Amino acid sequence: MGNSYAGQLKSARFEEVLHNSIEASLRSNTLVPRPIFSQLYLEAEQQLASLEGGGRVDNEEEEDEGEGGLEPSSPSNAYQLPPPPEGCCTTDGFCQAGKDLRLVSISKEPIEVPAGFLLVGAKSPSLPDHLLVCAVDKRFLPDDNGHNALLGFSGNCVGCGKKGFCYFTEFSNHINLKLSTQPKKQKHLKYYLVRNAHGALTKGPLICWKGSEFRSRQNSTNTCSSALFPPLESSGSLAAFPGEPVHGTNPSVPVGAQQAGPASDHPSGATATGPTVFNGKESPKHPQLAKGSLSAPPRPSGLGILPNSGPPKKRHKGWSPESKSPADGGFPQGGGNKAKHEGTGVPCVPQAGLVGPASVTFPVVASGEPVSVPDNLLKICKAKPVIFKGHGNFPYLCGNLNDVVISPLLYTCYQNSQSLSRAYEQHGASTMQPISEETQLLLTVYYLVQLAADQVPLMEDLEQIFLRSWRESHLTEIRQYQQAPPQPFPPAPSTAAPVTSAQLPWLAGLAASSCNDSVHVIECAYSLAEGLSEMFRLLIEGKLSKTNYVVIICACRNATIDSCIAVTGKYQARILSESLLSPAEYQREVHYELVTGKVDSLGAFFSTLCPEGDIDILLDKFHQENQGHVSSSFTASSTKKTAVLDASGVPVCTSYRLEPRGVRPFQLAVAQKLLSHVCSIADSSTQNLDLGSFEKVDFLICIPPSEVTYQQTVFHVWHSGVLLELGLEKEPVTKKRAEQHVLKLDTEAQARFKAFLQNSFQNPHTLFVLIHDHAHWDLVSSSVHNIHSQSDPSVGLVDRLVNCREVKEAPNIVTLHVTSFPYALQTQHTLISPYNEIHWPVSYSNGVDLYHENKKYFGLSELIDSTLSGHSLPLLRYDSSFEAMVTALGKRFPRLHSAVIRTFVLVQHYAAAMMAVSGLPQMKNHTSVETLEITQNLLNSPKQCPCGHGLMVLLRVPCSPLAAVAYERLAHVRARLALEEHFEIILGHPSSGITVGKHFVKQLKMWQKIEDAEWRPQTYLELEGLPCILIFSGMDPHGESLPRSLRYCDLRLINSSCLVRTALEQELGLAAYFVSSDAPLEKGAKSEALESDGEKLSSTDEDEETGMEGCFEAGSTSEKRSPVKRERSHSHDSASSSLSSKASGSVLYGESLVPLSGPPQGELARSPPPCGPAEEGRTPGEIQRLRVSQGSTVTSRNSPGLAPQPDSSLRTGRRSSLQVPAAPSSQLSSSSSGSSSAACAVPTANVLVLQASQCSMAKACRQPPIVFLPKLVYDMLVSTDSSGLPKSASLLPSPSVMWTSSFRPLLSKMMTSTEQSLYYRQWTVPRPSHMDYGNRAEGRVDSFHPRRLLLSGPPQIGKTGAYLQFLSILSRMLIRLTEVDVYDEEEINTSLQEESDWHYLQLTDPWPDLELFQKMPFDYIIHDPKYEDASLICSHHQSIKSEDRGTSRKPEDLYVRRQTARMRLSKYAAYNTYHHCEQCHQYMGFHPHYQLYESTLHAFAFSYSMLGEEIQLHFIIPKSKEHHFVFSQPGGQLESMRLPLVTDKSHEHIKSPTFTPTTGRHEHGLFNLYHAMDGANHLHVLVVKEYEMAIYKKYWPNHIMLVLPSIFNSAGVGAAHFLIKELCYHNLELERNRQEELGVKPQDIWPFIVISDDSCVMWNAADVDCAGERSRESSWSERNVSLKHVLQHIEASPNITRYALIGMRKWASKTRGRGAQEPFSRCHVHDFVILNVDLTQNVQYNQNRFTCDDVDFNLRVHSAGLLLCRFNRFSVMKKQIVVGGHRSFHITSKVSDSSVAIMPSQYICAPDSKHTFLAAPAQLLLEKFLQYHSHRFFPLSLKNHSHPVLSVDCYLNLGPQISVCYVSSRPHSLNISCSDMTFSGLLLYLCDSFVGANFLKKFHFLKGATLCVICQDRNSLRQTVVRLELEDEWQFRLRDEFQTANAKEDRPLFFLTGRHI
Repeated sequence: MGNSYAGQLKSARFEEVLHNSIEASLRSNTLVPRPIFSQLYLEAEQQLASLEGGGRVDNEEEEDEGEGGLEPSSPSNAYQLPPPPEGCCTTDGFCQAGKDLRLVSISKEPIEVPAGFLLVGAKSPSLPDHLLVCAVDKRFLPDDNGHNALLGFSGNCVGCGKKGFCYFTEFSNHINLKLSTQPKKQKHLKYYLVRNAHGALTKGPLICWKGSEFRSRQNSTNTCSSALFPPLESSGSLAAFPGEPVHGTNPSVPVGAQQAGPASDHPSGATATGPTVFNGKESPKHPQLAKGSLSAPPRPSGLGILPNSGPPKKRHKGWSPESKSPADGGFPQGGGNKAKHEGTGVPCVPQAGLVGPASVTFPVVASGEPVSVPDNLLKICKAKPVIFKGHGNFPYLCGNLNDVVISPLLYTCYQNSQSLSRAYEQHGASTMQPISEETQLLLTVYYLVQLAADQVPLMEDLEQIFLRSWRESHLTEIRQYQQAPPQPFPPAPSTAAPVTSAQLPWLAGLAASSCNDSVHVIECAYSLAEGLSEMFRLLIEGKLSKTNYVVIICACRNATIDSCIAVTGKYQARILSESLLSPAEYQREVHYELVTGKVDSLGAFFSTLCPEGDIDILLDKFHQENQGHVSSSFTASSTKKTAVLDASGVPVCTSYRLEPRGVRPFQLAVAQKLLSHVCSIADSSTQNLDLGSFEKVDFLICIPPSEVTYQQTVFHVWHSGVLLELGLEKEPVTKKRAEQHVLKLDTEAQARFKAFLQNSFQNPHTLFVLIHDHAHWDLVSSSVHNIHSQSDPSVGLVDRLVNCREVKEAPNIVTLHVTSFPYALQTQHTLISPYNEIHWPVSYSNGVDLYHENKKYFGLSELIDSTLSGHSLPLLRYDSSFEAMVTALGKRFPRLHSAVIRTFVLVQHYAAAMMAVSGLPQMKNHTSVETLEITQNLLNSPKQCPCGHGLMVLLRVPCSPLAAVAYERLAHVRARLALEEHFEIILGHPSSGITVGKHFVKQLKMWQKIEDAEWRPQTYLELEGLPCILIFSGMDPHGESLPRSLRYCDLRLINSSCLVRTALEQELGLAAYFVSSDAPLEKGAKSEALESDGEKLSSTDEDEETGMEGCFEAGSTSEKRSPVKRERSHSHDSASSSLSSKASGSVLYGESLVPLSGPPQGELARSPPPCGPAEEGRTPGEIQRLRVSQGSTVTSRNSPGLAPQPDSSLRTGRRSSLQVPAAPSSQLSSSSSGSSSAACAVPTANVLVLQASQCSMAKACRQPPIVFLPKLVYDMLVSTDSSGLPKSASLLPSPSVMWTSSFRPLLSKMMTSTEQSLYYRQWTVPRPSHMDYGNRAEGRVDSFHPRRLLLSGPPQIGKTGAYLQFLSILSRMLIRLTEVDVYDEEEINTSLQEESDWHYLQLTDPWPDLELFQKMPFDYIIHDPKYEDASLICSHHQSIKSEDRGTSRKPEDLYVRRQTARMRLSKYAAYNTYHHCEQCHQYMGFHPHYQLYESTLHAFAFSYSMLGEEIQLHFIIPKSKEHHFVFSQPGGQLESMRLPLVTDKSHEHIKSPTFTPTTGRHEHGLFNLYHAMDGANHLHVLVVKEYEMAIYKKYWPNHIMLVLPSIFNSAGVGAAHFLIKELCYHNLELERNRQEELGVKPQDIWPFIVISDDSCVMWNAADVDCAGERSRESSWSERNVSLKHVLQHIEASPNITRYALIGMRKWASKTRGRGAQEPFSRCHVHDFVILNVDLTQNVQYNQNRFTCDDVDFNLRVHSAGLLLCRFNRFSVMKKQIVVGGHRSFHITSKVSDSSVAIMPSQYICAPDSKHTFLAAPAQLLLEKFLQYHSHRFFPLSLKNHSHPVLSVDCYLNLGPQISVCYVSSRPHSLNISCSDMTFSGLLLYLCDSFVGANFLKKFHFLKGATLCVICQDRNSLRQTVVRLELEDEWQFRLRDEFQTANAKEDRPLFFLTGRHI
């Protein structure tokens, strides 16, 4: 209520007079009350900030977790709590054995204490109100001086009796302390426990750890979050709570509060609100309280709340309703009006703060005779005084009770502040004194004294003042403690004695003496009754006319004081009394005043104001004079309006274009965040959501009962395409189908919701998303509905539907709450986990624009920023003349509600403004400047556009009856002025649709190109461009979106007395807007250059005396003076004469021409105007007009495609302005002359360019709306509190919640949305009427609903689009969970296949016939499509006709463009780590029997001669897989891996071990073969690099890992294949030896292994149907089969051990060529191979290779005379995985700062050159270079397939345009016949001794053929040249030597090139 910002007390007079007088007067008594107020407001801020912010020195110095641990933004500590043992108790206050340790529970129980042990009390951060009893060996505790405690710990648990805890960490875990810092006994063992006289265990003295008491007391001030009230204490004994207190980390109302019945609406503070027990007896205090409150009659209310609780009111935070007690006032029940205004009496139960001596006078029993309220009080005073009860007794009132309002809010505030210090008592031996009542009252007087005349007191301010004052005195005590020497029990602090009750009246009077009677102090001798009587007498006599506050003090009785404060200021009293009304009462009151005709007096008064007579008479006269023709002033300016015409002759506006639909980057980001939260719910171990079990998504959107919001949401759903995307509808989707998914929460909602639940129950495999949009609306509990169901069936509807048991328990319903104001859903009892909150992301981070959008959001913070200095014109404004008139009328009509007065005044202003603009200029004096500006622009805007587009004015009238009155009145005035076709007036009410006149519907249809004859606008968005006043009623907006043509948001009528954060922000959310980001926003995303001076014809100024004329000077920029003085740039002092600026102004106004839009003067003042020479010294309006007259080119330069921006020429800089051709001198002279015809010189065509560019729609894209607010709200927004946030942010967040304590920190400006949520979760609790009230969450995880999410974001930012996009991507993800992208590529080089006469004719053979197969020729050509860019391998059978195999792809495109197909996963698929299902839980190791740490590391070494060293590998073997291995003894040395026998026949066992080399794919690799193997027993080994071992083990805890030696960390796949094969051969030898001893023949041991890629996802078998035995005609059909089926079939092949390498086809949707017909092929095999390690003993993989190593190996195997067989009837599908694998090798420069991309041509360099070295293996550089640049070495080979390059003993990829011929130098190897071939090149790669000079002389080369020799170093290069006698036939040059671009330490490869002679 008003800007009561008291932070800048600058009056020196006030400080000097007050504080010097106080100090001087009291110095003689040696009592020095500190000048609290000045220190509090001027110094303490800085002191406290430095103390609070100055972090902790170290862990030792940290405060008790009871305080620091709960601060929302406290830094996180590194200590990690170990997980509790399975199945143990983790409840706070109990040990892990489940025994209660709380002192209150076991104080009477006998406890066995061993000798030498003491009982001590431990503090738990999660139970601040309790001590936990522990038995500790006293040797480990300090003596009285804080010394001699042994290091360490020894203690027992008194609950379960467990003994011998030797570590405090272990003990703290056992007793569930749940610490977030390192456990320390000094920190958590606090008190000795002693038995009292009754034998009960009680808290004794502090344990005097050395220095700790001083530290902890000091640190306790360093936090603001200490609202944890410890147990109440009285005479040294503990107060036991009745019932068991609720456990939790946050303070809350204990369960005992429920004993007070539902009446305890205001448990105020997190304290024990049940009847407090003292020493086992119930306190004798005032039993009538609870009784009275429970017997109070229920209060009638439209909302209907629990009996006695009062409806949820919109109030200030802290001003919460309480149950009223009949004992409260002592008047008969008939005094109903007083009961109504009293609002709600006194709290029904005493609070913590009342227990001490300060609360002795708590009962509201009146003493003495009643006080009579005078009869004519309201008539004389012109306002109802509001009397706030203060301390002590309050007397009876009788008589005219209707004319006073009595409130307990101040009393509640005092009591809350009294209880503050209890939170700190644990820090010292003596109880810290709370603020005394005298100090409280004195501070209150100080506060009231400094309030301005237009400010209203706020309880929040008082709470903060008390809090700071108390903490400041607390700091003083700390300083005293620090200066004293350490003592075992510090003495009580010698604080200065507080103000005494005798001094109080004098001090209060002294304080009030400096404020010109605004505060009057009355001192009473005996009781408050005499003071009240005195006050009423003074009021009647008119002696308090200047007094706003009367403070009544009675300070003589029993040394305690009685006090009350009466608000008598008319303005303040009216606002405060109206603020006590609930929304329903407010509506009732207004309705009553309208119905009973009370407002007629107001109308009569208005008619007397107009000197020309009644407005209606004037209107009728005007109507008769102008009947039959439109007003002349309107036709004048629109006579010559020509415009751009379209083909059909209809005028076209270039500015108006429908917004393209689409998802913005922000919305996509939010949708993805939502999706990731849903996935995290599914991924959590709680099994609350099994995404894998859902096949599709369905949804229902619940919205408030607003017809416009309903149509708007239906429209979004209909046009978003989400129904098609989700497969819920087929094209075309009708609107009716979209309506099925949107539910309006009205009386008919229940039946549809029931159908939704039924649908979800019947479709368990559909995931239903229940979206609760505008979720902050209607949070009333369904229990309230049960009481009031007869009166209003809609009460509690949301709770009954969204929170019903079926929704909570359905495993396939996810609830998403969506709101802009989530505060009421963020309480201690919320159902939504903080981890399930999604907040709209910020657009800027550290100045970086995170999401590039073409529009910038303009919301509340930007609106507030626009009022700061340095901005052109503020967007937030208030209307001072309107406020002044309302205030004056409020005094004249005290019985009328201010909402009625405000509405009538505003309607009158609009009527007068419409008349003034229409040709009755005398009416200007009867409206405000602001309203005139709005009306002028509303009426002029359609004339500036060829199509008649105009702007929208939103007039917010919350009260529906008043909205109807406003509508009728404005419509009447409009009709009388003949303006019906100029603009529309629309009455918008939530329960009804939109009604628009036929003329305007026709216009809208034309603009939007709508053909449908029946079309009517149903949403406000469809009114875009329509000039209209939208009267928007309803107590709350329900999420209605407004069009871009909205220019003015007139919120002057919002209910400013009910200040709640949600209500305020909701109203301001109507103005939220997107502006084009190409518009010049000042200072980041701030306001654009808003209005020109011409357009700003009527700006606001507080000085109404300046008259109207000054407002119309074009050159003046007026400003609004807000309470906080804001610097604003004034108009640019141009050199032009005042005459010219006045002339241009008069032209603009008098001729009613288009208002011009240049940048405002303020902008010019900040930067010199970029004018051309001829333009210097002109006003911006003139410059603009000049430029337009000279040609429109410049105007539209800056914005192609947009409407020309009128001020763009000013922004394009000096250069562009100089391009304007010089204007004729006549124009210049005429435009600068003072004549009124200046505008005539402007050519008409150019005028039209100006007019077209001025269409209001063009401006709308760039300018947010201007918002007019009540002064009270404006002050609240523009003033900031000490946190730097607007004052409004610290208000109570929602009327349905209340603060847990007044002792809370302020919200901080630096808080993120998440931290703000945690703040509200800690400091607010729901009222009993709130739907979350029954959910006692208190931060416990188990009370959150697991499938409930909350999306919050600013209003109108696009949340609907975001959650619809979320539904789409959720649906896509569910489909993707069951689908996978597999490579779908046809085999390559099928046309080059070898023309052989030999075919394998047995088409139906299940296995190859060995004899037939051996006769088949080997097909050298590679057919695997992944090698499309690889070199062809030639053989003599080929008929190569292809000259060019197509152009090579770019390296980066190779994997991007590969063709894929989306396949649904079969039940036999292999999965990655994201797959969870019941069956494979055990397989994956997430089973309780297989803990993650249950695996062992085993070294396995073998020697390999080629490497010349021993190879040491490591196996990680889970316990569950040890049966696959042989150990020397259990847990001993690993000896071998078990191998089966060839003869084994088992249907449940796969014989071949599977090895999968992998890198970079710990999450995405397909290693879960459980389903693929169909549950069969198999051995699967992952082959990983050493540095990736930990991450793979984390993701795959139950898989066997083979860890490669560290030297292979940078190696390629060749190394892994090489080591697998060598290891397996070595293992085969070991197994043969082991089993030979068992009598098994060596050849009977199974010799095969499977080497599989990590991307093999599914396997298929082809069924062939042959027409005849020998027929080649056959039909194919493929089906998914398990890998088990494939392997068992192949393993069963006859003579299988004779095959060296077996593989299968790669799947393709089109299988052509011989592969489709032949059952078996003898060719290359890839990806998934079954390798015979016995036969291939002497054929190795090349361990250096990165690419094509399988092709290289295939060629070696074939040349060794071994058989390769491909089963064409089986195929493998490979999943496209875009991470890891070959992509994990990045070639970068060794120079760290080089960001330049490295091209493949830079991979080699000349030896000894200064080339940049690269950080990559030499072999990789070589392979990549040859792939892309081999034509540099083999120029003759390019596209010369008949003359290939001869490659000896290796296959290297030389790129697709060069062919190679592979030959082996080994003796007896199979090679193709080369006698008739001539080669174009020779490649010798690391050739060994088998390659000799004679071997090479067999081959023939073309003249000029090139040679490339590659060796490990330069020395061996030369030796090779000599050994092979190469110089005989090849010519070498020195410059033909190269090396890979590696540093010396990286061992580069060297190569030499030469030419054939």
